[in-house]
Amino acid sequence: MASVTALTDLTVADLWKEVKDEATLWGDVSRETLRTVKLLLENRMHDELINHLNAARYVRHPQRCGYRNGGYRRRLVTTWGTIPDLHIPRARQSGFHPSVLRRYQRRTRDVDALVRAVFLGGVSTRQAGPILAQLLDDLVSPTTVSTITQTLDHAVALFHHRRLSDAYQYLFLDAVSLRVKGVTQPKRRLILVAYGIRPTGQRELIDFRVVRYETQATWEAFLTTLACRGLVGNTLQLITTDGHRGLHAALDLVYSQVPRQACWVHVLRNVATRLRATDREACLRMARRIYLAPTAHVAERRMREWVAAWQRTAPTAVACLTRESDALLAFYTVAEADWRRVRSTNAIERVFREIRRRTRPMTCFTNVASCERIIYAIFQAANQRQAKRSPLRESTQKT
Repeated sequence: MASVTALTDLTVADLWKEVKDEATLWGDVSRETLRTVKLLLENRMHDELINHLNAARYVRHPQRCGYRNGGYRRRLVTTWGTIPDLHIPRARQSGFHPSVLRRYQRRTRDVDALVRAVFLGGVSTRQAGPILAQLLDDLVSPTTVSTITQTLDHAVALFHHRRLSDAYQYLFLDAVSLRVKGVTQPKRRLILVAYGIRPTGQRELIDFRVVRYETQATWEAFLTTLACRGLVGNTLQLITTDGHRGLHAALDLVYSQVPRQACWVHVLRNVATRLRATDREACLRMARRIYLAPTAHVAERRMREWVAAWQRTAPTAVACLTRESDALLAFYTVAEADWRRVRSTNAIERVFREIRRRTRPMTCFTNVASCERIIYAIFQAANQRQAKRSPLRESTQKT
């Protein structure tokens, strides 16, 4: 006859043998955790009601401030699962509201943060609910996802109006195009973006603005706002831009004291469109030697050689590059260690690639507000990553 081990003699290994499978184990843990959370919340709310009434249940007290009035049940979604029947006590007189649960609250703040993170991570409003259903034991509707993301509006407003530091060494300016729903059809909207690098090497997305068109007026308004909020440009050594003439005119008005660097990537891309296919590779290879020169003097000599070699064959391509000749070589005025990072807008283009990747499933935005929420979330995530991994480097103030 098999011997029976006393309960007091059972070990953890003996108890573990009773587990049938992994799914059963974690299912039991989830149910017990959710039951504990429910018990904790209900006990806390009952204790708060006792303090509010100044009398416990069934206790007659001359200093009591009111009477109980039963309670009601509420469905509460938590990160541990869904509590279908959370009991919330009531007082007969108005004025009692449990601190652990806001009025009309159906989800905990952690759940809202989780839904918001999933949406901002690239999941559409329709897909977010089914993805989170197994974790939350509740289906989050697309309308609920939209409502949760609207809580970012206040954070977006604070981001646009915060005081800016004037401690940036380099400034990058560019724009990216997105689609926003209109009355009859989707409309193209431009997002003007300012990206800065501090003397420590830390990169930061400073601000953005959604506009209808990229013109001198829109750029001037955007840059003036930056200057009024603190980015005066006293420490700026260089501003890198693309070839938009309206932006150049706005810079002449707002940051006229700062040299401008034309983006080599944009310029060579424009040059390539003005070349025959048979000449493109050789011409661009020779043009790239200009910005790889060890000094500004050598770069100027190589530019003259390039012009002489291609003036007769591709005059429009030569005119496209020589029109920005001074701005293309402006990066030689800063420290050599920074030449590669400031002679193009590649730093800001990486952020644009993330914006396009994130917004591709959405096709187009419902309105400008939803567009700003996504852009803000992407910017904040990028800034937080840079703040964590950007090491302090030697200041490039010296030449």
